[in-house]
Amino acid sequence: MSKLTVSQIKDALLEVEDESHELLAILAKDERKSVQKLLEKCHKRLQNQQIMFRVHQKRLIHEMAAYEAGYQVIAGLDEVGRGPLAGPVVVAAVVLPRDCQHLLVGVTDSKQLSHAKRLEFARQIREVALDLKIVAIPPAIIDRENIYQATRQGMKAAVEALRVKPDYLLLDAITIDSDLPQESLVKGDQRSLSIAAASIVAKVYRDELMVQYSQTYPEFGFERNMGYGTKEHLVALDRVGYTPIHRRSFEPVKSMYKTYES
Repeated sequence: MSKLTVSQIKDALLEVEDESHELLAILAKDERKSVQKLLEKCHKRLQNQQIMFRVHQKRLIHEMAAYEAGYQVIAGLDEVGRGPLAGPVVVAAVVLPRDCQHLLVGVTDSKQLSHAKRLEFARQIREVALDLKIVAIPPAIIDRENIYQATRQGMKAAVEALRVKPDYLLLDAITIDSDLPQESLVKGDQRSLSIAAASIVAKVYRDELMVQYSQTYPEFGFERNMGYGTKEHLVALDRVGYTPIHRRSFEPVKSMYKTYES
């Protein structure tokens, strides 16, 4: 092994996925400091992967309990965009395969992921999901029903639109009007893989929608604030008024009279 260059060893270590790999024992005897540094880096990578895998298994506890109870098809649901002053609230229902022990490792609450990670995981989720449905509830319905009820209605619609019909629902701190058995989990997007997957696809969808809105209403910086009440957004509201995608039941929009003119 000492005949291999450091560059060759670096490439070989990238292929190692288990601490029991014989290459690690061989390299432990290599006296080159550069090789030992690569070996240490590899051990740290493998340790982090093990930690991530254990956390991943914990995110499957609720799904596995439902399967053990006799349920066959589980849908995870979550929403994105309850708090913004503008844009829809977006809900997603995702049905993942039963065996996800080694799928979507690292998927968690969308707010804890970088934009790049969300995009990559959203792609992976769409590839492996048995079915998923996204529903966007517009501001007019939010204003009429209130944000909580609008979210519940959107979730119900998403479940009913699934082609692969679930017999059990996992939701993030909410319940919906449905005859289906359901479990509401506080911080569910951190505790359930199915809910986390729903949060990611909903977040990616809503962010892309707000970027599109930013082209129609460039003054508000929607591509940066996604409709939340940032200073930039509030200043624009005061200067040019509210738009058709603003939520009239949310302050300070509720108290405003000036409407946007393109």
